[in-house]
Amino acid sequence: MFDKILIANRGEIACRVMRTARRLGVRTVAVYSEADANARHVRLADEAVCIGPAPARESYLDAARILDAVQKTGAQAVHPGYGFLSENAAFADACAAAGVVFIGPPAAAIRAMGSKSEAKKLMGTAAVPLTPGYHGDDQTPALLHAEAERIGYPVLIKAAAGGGGKGMRLVERSADFLDALASCQREAAASFGSEHVLIEKYITRPRHIEIQVFADTHGNCVHLFERDCSVQRRHQKVLEEAPAPGMTPECRRAMGEAAVAAARAVGYVGAGTVEFIANQDGSFYFMEMNTRLQVEHPVTEMITGQDLVEWQLRVAAGEALPLRQEQLSIRGHAIEARIYAEDASRGFLPSTGRLLRLVAPAENLNVRVDSGVEEGDEITPHYDPMIAKLIVWDGGNENARDAALARMRRALADWRVAGITTNIDFLSRLVACPAFAQADLDTGLIEKSRVFLFPEAAPAPRDALLVAAVSELLAEEESARQKAQASGDPWSPWQARDGWRLNLASSRTLIFRDGEQLVEVSVRYGSNEGGSGGGGAGSWQLACLGESSLARGRRLEDDRFAVEIDDRRLVASVVSVTEKGAARRIVFLNGSTWPLERHDPLHLVEAGGRSGAGGRLTAPMPGKIVALLAPVGQPLERGTPLLILEAMKMEHTITAPQAGTVNGFRYAVGDQVADGAELVDFAIASAAQANAAER
Repeated sequence: MFDKILIANRGEIACRVMRTARRLGVRTVAVYSEADANARHVRLADEAVCIGPAPARESYLDAARILDAVQKTGAQAVHPGYGFLSENAAFADACAAAGVVFIGPPAAAIRAMGSKSEAKKLMGTAAVPLTPGYHGDDQTPALLHAEAERIGYPVLIKAAAGGGGKGMRLVERSADFLDALASCQREAAASFGSEHVLIEKYITRPRHIEIQVFADTHGNCVHLFERDCSVQRRHQKVLEEAPAPGMTPECRRAMGEAAVAAARAVGYVGAGTVEFIANQDGSFYFMEMNTRLQVEHPVTEMITGQDLVEWQLRVAAGEALPLRQEQLSIRGHAIEARIYAEDASRGFLPSTGRLLRLVAPAENLNVRVDSGVEEGDEITPHYDPMIAKLIVWDGGNENARDAALARMRRALADWRVAGITTNIDFLSRLVACPAFAQADLDTGLIEKSRVFLFPEAAPAPRDALLVAAVSELLAEEESARQKAQASGDPWSPWQARDGWRLNLASSRTLIFRDGEQLVEVSVRYGSNEGGSGGGGAGSWQLACLGESSLARGRRLEDDRFAVEIDDRRLVASVVSVTEKGAARRIVFLNGSTWPLERHDPLHLVEAGGRSGAGGRLTAPMPGKIVALLAPVGQPLERGTPLLILEAMKMEHTITAPQAGTVNGFRYAVGDQVADGAELVDFAIASAAQANAAER
């Protein structure tokens, strides 16, 4: 076994590798960019080396800097994690040339599977089932268009060197092909440095099922069963589970044998994943092979009881596989959810900012959290916005999946994140979605369940407003106590905030902003409505949304409160943060999150700098302008694409918010723009002009 390894990655996967290395007594070296100087993976490592500025191409993708860090620290091997250089054959060769072990497959295997088109050809010779498509070298748009016509729509255009859903477009009509091709090639070039694409028949209601394979240098190769990764958004996985629901022993055996044949065909060594597109009838086709550890590997670990990172280290050190195929078995069911900093209601737009509050579910035998960040860390626009992976497992037999689903719902409800927008509420709806709960799975599940998954924005419920009000009142009482204790007369009644009045009941109004609405909570101090107030510290008569309730409360710990509303007792969390001058209160109640804002009517200018001015289109995050689409000076309909912004290696289309006219663009193609930068001078059309444009 190695004495010291360098982890050529960041975030969650770097922390994950360190956990196993530490258990095995292996020292770890972290590398980091200037943006990650205080990152969690740097804090956890035994040593750390700065390898350059924030952009990945100048740090995590710079092989020379990483190998220099290897030389400086004396690391014997490099674990590439996933992404970045993990599937870079030239980097694997460079490691070998430097006398350093690359904890991954041979460079030849990476090259063989790195090009989707070449991999398809190779798999054809190995008798692995293939999807109808075009994988040739001729990349002229006219020929690619003709091949799409031959295959028959719908077709999928995919970057040959791609992965992670980037450089991929679904085309359903011939008229849309060339525009989709150009967009796909731009994204592929930006993400992978190659515009080469392949075209495949798009299978209706496909399932995405992958097989975990492992091979050693002694000629052994096994599979560790399957994972179902069908639930995706924008061709990127959201939920993964193992084993695949409805998988028969015969189909599992056939897919496993095909995956092992694929690995043997390229002389594979280490951890890899063979991905298949499966029809509802059980037939399946080779899609690609990922020559690395996958993001979703924990579900395989949970059902097999194996540590796949330990397997990687042992195989890279020259040891044989720990187990033979007949020694591997499935126990229970596991589900993984990816916790992202993104806004599902805005097309899964990534969110950036500081994690002002981050509380994860408690880990135990059934719940696991793999994370690369901690409270106070920053989610930047430079890298993938994944916060953590939540994995649940249940060891039941026939009802193991249902039990795992229940655990997932409970664990998602236990997350508390403030400072950024997350997809946690969306995931909570997703695991409760009838199609997912009933295992009616295909890659179009999210789109087909839009009504359930993307409901109209609902106002905060009365309970959430009352919880927010009680937390405010308790905070005021606590602040008053602290000030009293620090004063020269701590027992003075003038220091109290209990609402005491000599003859009249004391009352006041708290105002919260819920979206665009202002909601009032009337507060009457003391529990005795007919008395003069002051009768009960910690109790108030609260009126909200037309109803009045007696409320009591006490702080349990940190941001958790026990709140009694009449005869009901609620346990909730309220995180208080100040962002851009606005006093925000994020209420976590019954598995849902309700962002509110404390509104102070005495302020002449609202906190947060809201502007009601129309016609201003701003960048939702830092990025680069890659295309200007709309003509200047011509009437446009609402929803017309105006420009394309590339951020976090994805393209985001900025569209017209209403009917109107572009008077000019403020940036040119290739320009970098900051978060919130005004992109377009847009004039909103009058009602008559808008009607004419729609006609």
